[in-house]
Amino acid sequence: MRIVIITAGSRGDVAPFTGLGRRLLEAGHQVAVAAHPSFAALVGGCGLEHRPVPGDPRRLLRAWSRAASREESRALTRAYADGLADGVAEAVAGGTDLVLTAFGPAPLSRTAGEAFGVPVIGTYLVPAFATGRFPLPGARDADGTGPEGNLAAGRAVEKRAEGLFAGAVARLRARLGLPADAPPAPVDTGPVFHGFSPLVVPRPEDWPSRVEVAGYWWPARPYRWQPPAELVDFLQAGPPPVFIGFGSMAPGQGERLSELVAAAVKRAGVRAVVQAGWAGLSGCGADVLAIGDLPHDWLFPRTAAVVHHAGAGTTAAGLRAGVPALPVPVMADQPFWASRLYRLGVAPRPLPFQDLTAEALGAGIKACLSEPAHRRRAAGLAHRIAAEDGAAAVLAHIGSGGAG
Repeated sequence: MRIVIITAGSRGDVAPFTGLGRRLLEAGHQVAVAAHPSFAALVGGCGLEHRPVPGDPRRLLRAWSRAASREESRALTRAYADGLADGVAEAVAGGTDLVLTAFGPAPLSRTAGEAFGVPVIGTYLVPAFATGRFPLPGARDADGTGPEGNLAAGRAVEKRAEGLFAGAVARLRARLGLPADAPPAPVDTGPVFHGFSPLVVPRPEDWPSRVEVAGYWWPARPYRWQPPAELVDFLQAGPPPVFIGFGSMAPGQGERLSELVAAAVKRAGVRAVVQAGWAGLSGCGADVLAIGDLPHDWLFPRTAAVVHHAGAGTTAAGLRAGVPALPVPVMADQPFWASRLYRLGVAPRPLPFQDLTAEALGAGIKACLSEPAHRRRAAGLAHRIAAEDGAAAVLAHIGSGGAG
C-alpha cells in the first residue's frame, strides 16, 4: 500500500513516525511522512519519502512569544493552520491508499481522507480521549478531581483541540468541494492507536472500543549515522554524565539557560552533556559538552540521568534507556508526562520550568542521582518495555485489511 503518515510540530512529533514508517517499509509498503520542511533530512535519512507541509513551528513559537495581543496570536495560529491544511491536502492527493495521522492535524487529515476517498487511522503520541481515569494532557484542572472532574477536564481539552482547526477545516472542505453543512465525523469512529506503553499509561476501560494503546514507536536511527568523535571522547574521559536538554522549548533563551545549567552542574558536582535544542544551549567549562540533535537511543543509556522538558518523545527515550529522569515541564502535554515519571518512581518531583533556577536544578539533579530506587525502578521498567512491540499492532491491523 501507499501509506502517508501526517504529522506536525517539533522533532518529537516527527521522530517516532520514522520508526513506525520504517517498519511499514520493511513490511513491503511505500511510506511517505508529511511533515514540515525542516524535517526533510530526518525523514529522508531514515529511508522514507518526505512530503512537505508548510509551517515553521520554531518561528511560530517565537512569534507567539512576541505577539502584542490575543488577536495577533490568533492570526498567527490561523495562518499556520491554513498552511498546514494546504499541505495535508497536497500530501494525500499525491498518491495515497491509507493515511496515518498524528493527533494535532487529525481533523485536517480526516477531511482530506473524506475528499479523496482514502481511509484514515489515528496514530497518536498522547492520550486524546476523555476518561474518568485522569485529566487529558493539557487539562487546566488539576488531577485528583475524581472521575467526573477528569471527564469534564478531558472533554474541555477535546473541545479546544477541535476549535483550533475548525476554521481551517471549514476552508479546506470548501476548497475540496465537500458540503459545508455536513457534520464532521467524530474522531472515535475510526481506529486509533496510541504510541506509548500501557505500562506507562494503561488503556482506560471507558475509552471507545476501537481506541487502543499499542506501545512505543521508537524513532529510527538514520542510516550510516555515527556519533561525533568529540562526544565519544567526552564520554570516555570520566564517569557517565547527566544529559540536559529542553527540546523545542524556550527559543531565544539560550544564553540565560546556558549560564543557569553551568551553575547547576557545578553545584551538583556532575559532568553534563547539554543538547542545544531550540533554545540554543551552549556548553561552559571542561565538565560540560554541548551537542546538536542526535539519536537519544544511543546517548541516553550512556548517561547517569536525563534532565528534560518531559515531551512525549524524550520521556519515552529516557524510559527506554532505563535511567532516572528529572522532568522540567514547560507546557502542553509535558506536565502530564512529568507527573507520570514521578508516579512511576523513576524521577523525583517535577521541577516546573517557571521555577527553574541554578539552585533548584542543582538540587534536583542531586535528588535524582542520590536515590537508588529511581535507577532500580527505571531499569526494571525499561526491561519490561523492551518486551513490547508497539508497531506490531498497527502493522497487524493494516495487514488484516482493517485500514478503514
